[in-house]
Amino acid sequence: MFKPREILDHFRSMSGYIAFGFVLFFAGMVVGGSNTTISDMLDQQLEAIAQLAQQLDQSANPTMSYILFIFFNNAIKSIFIMYLGAFLGLVPLFFLVFNGMIIGYLLNRTAELHGAGTVMEMIFKGLLPHGIIEIPAIIIAGAYGMRFGVLVLKLMKSTVSPNGQVEKSGFEILFFMKKTIPVAVVLTISLLVASLIESIITPWLLKM
Repeated sequence: MFKPREILDHFRSMSGYIAFGFVLFFAGMVVGGSNTTISDMLDQQLEAIAQLAQQLDQSANPTMSYILFIFFNNAIKSIFIMYLGAFLGLVPLFFLVFNGMIIGYLLNRTAELHGAGTVMEMIFKGLLPHGIIEIPAIIIAGAYGMRFGVLVLKLMKSTVSPNGQVEKSGFEILFFMKKTIPVAVVLTISLLVASLIESIITPWLLKM
C-alpha cells in the first residue's frame, strides 16, 4: 500500500482529475482578481485571516503557533475534502475555486495599493517558497475528492439502471478508498513541510 511506485502509479491514473483541479484553482484566481462583485465577501475572509494572525502573534511562541495552526488547518481540510467528495464532488470543487479566488483577490489588491513590484515580491518571497508544495497538495486532495464523487455517482446510477453493476461500482469505491490512505499520509507530510517553510522561511524572506 505504501510502496512509492504504487503511489506514483495511482497519481498518474489521477492525472486528468489533478489537471482539472489546477484549472479550477487558477480559474478561481482569475475570478478573484477580476470580479469586483465578490470583493466584500473576500474582504471578510482576509479580515478574518488578519485577526487570526494577530492572535497568533500575541501567543507565547508565535512561530510554533503558526506552524501548528497552518499545518493542522491545511492537513485537516485536505483530508476532509478528499472524503467529502462523496457528496458528488461538489465540496472539493468549491474548495479549489474559493481558495484560488482568495489568492487572486489578494494579489490584485496588493497590486492596486502598492504596485506590480510589490506583487512580484509577494509571489516570489511570500507565496512560492511554501506554495510550491502547499498548492499542489491541496489541488491533489481536491482531485481525489472529485474522483470520489464520480465513483459515488456511478454507484448511484448502477443501482437504478437495469444493467447496473452495483458490485463492480462498490468494489471500485473500496479500492479507491484503500488507495487514498497512503495519499493522505503523503499530503500530510507535504503540508507539514509547507507549514515549516511558511512559518520560518517565508517571514525571513519578506523581511529581507
